[in-house]
Amino acid sequence: MASSIKFLCILGLIFLVGAVVDGAGECGRSSPDNEAMKLAPCAGAAQDANTAVPGGCCTQIKRFSQNPKCLCAILLSDTAKASGVDPEVALTIPKRCNFANRPVGYKCGPYTLP
Repeated sequence: MASSIKFLCILGLIFLVGAVVDGAGECGRSSPDNEAMKLAPCAGAAQDANTAVPGGCCTQIKRFSQNPKCLCAILLSDTAKASGVDPEVALTIPKRCNFANRPVGYKCGPYTLP
């Protein structure tokens, strides 16, 4: 009896840890599609490389630049695609914001951060 209770406790712990790990994706507990909504100020700059990047966009991108996996997931998300974001252009935004500490050379799907 004691061994079956111990087994159930261990099994429960494994499921609990699995649920916590499963809940943390590229952007933590939030989905890339939800995080993409925060980049609304970047819409024009993410579609046209000649458009000036607004300060509000740079502020948001700076937050995500600390986590290139999340930034990549956001820029390749369904929300970004539906918004007309050109991933190749969008990946130039950290450079266009003049961030010295940007993830240069990070592979984002078929694209590379400049």
